[in-house]
Amino acid sequence: MSIEVGARPHTHGADEVPPKTKSQLLRSFAPADFPALTGREEDWRFTPIKRLAGLDDADTVAAVKTADYVVRDLPAGVKTETVPKSDPRLGSILKPFDRPSAVAWARSESALVVAVEPEARVAEPVWIDVVGGGLDGASWAHTFIEVGHHADVTVILRHTGQARLGDNVEIVVGDGAHLRIVSIAEWDRDSAHVEHQKARLGSDAKLDHIAVSLGGDLIRQYLSVDYAGRGGDVDAYGLYFADTGQHIEHRQLVDHSVPDCRSRVNYRGALQGDRAHTVWVGDVLIQDAATGTDTYEVNRNLVLTDGARADSVPNLEIETGEIAGAGHASATGRFDADQLFYLQSRGIPEDEARRLVVKGFFNEIVQKIPSESLREELTDIIVGRLDSGEAVTA
Repeated sequence: MSIEVGARPHTHGADEVPPKTKSQLLRSFAPADFPALTGREEDWRFTPIKRLAGLDDADTVAAVKTADYVVRDLPAGVKTETVPKSDPRLGSILKPFDRPSAVAWARSESALVVAVEPEARVAEPVWIDVVGGGLDGASWAHTFIEVGHHADVTVILRHTGQARLGDNVEIVVGDGAHLRIVSIAEWDRDSAHVEHQKARLGSDAKLDHIAVSLGGDLIRQYLSVDYAGRGGDVDAYGLYFADTGQHIEHRQLVDHSVPDCRSRVNYRGALQGDRAHTVWVGDVLIQDAATGTDTYEVNRNLVLTDGARADSVPNLEIETGEIAGAGHASATGRFDADQLFYLQSRGIPEDEARRLVVKGFFNEIVQKIPSESLREELTDIIVGRLDSGEAVTA
């Protein structure tokens, strides 16, 4: 089965069927179809709405800009182009199901398309830097990544600078293709970033999605995934570190609607400092037709200081009993005093022992990043964050 990337529907209004499951959420390209956010909604109860900086209501923003993309030297088999919003590919994968995503759709004027040729075996990563446009207004962006059938590629999206950015990312992984995508939020401290990434996998397609969130005042990333054919396989990894006052929120919706597909979700986070707040909400939907599904999701959080808070909510919605397996797990705990004592008893100074414990906590996720230099750089950032605070033990 091939994934169809065609024109979006002519009607951009709200769906008429009231939602019963996650698959029936209101979807619309029109911001007016979504009520204004209050923070009392189930999907927004953890998010500090006032810190969205107008990304949920563009009329309140002083200036509207388009985010800047910097595409590094492209390897053979990969092309990029900037296309207008009228391009029929845009909106064919992602139809917004919340107000900020719809606002970003309405306000972005163009999109960056990254196209990987069918059967291309791309040895070097495709690096795309998204550079913030400052804090005097809002920026909007749209990215469309299309990986042709039986291609193999790594794409790294790195967000830096100062920004108030709302954006959507559409991802198509063709039949038998393998995409590794690393999405890094490394913003300056006062930035806000609200993003929806939507991926669709063809038959026997493989997606490795790695989300890294380190900088900014508020980050909220929603990753949703669905399948267009049997044999689709998703590994979604996440790494985040919240410091004093930061809000970092990750949500996933993996929608199993066809038989014999697999998904794994594994997110890990650390928190330190007063009012550091992280949120992880993992939703997995197994529809009635999705027999043979194999899925598992897990979230681990390490609280390093008093005054930090981690919310972790795994959800499974299962409509058929004919599955290979489904499960979830979640744990939040303090810094392990026994581990620290063990290392110190062998002559390792306390500061270095703390670094080793935290690096070990993140190591499983860090090792999934398909770039040695990037792994080392992100590890250095995490260690620097750790050294800036004072951890407490259980």
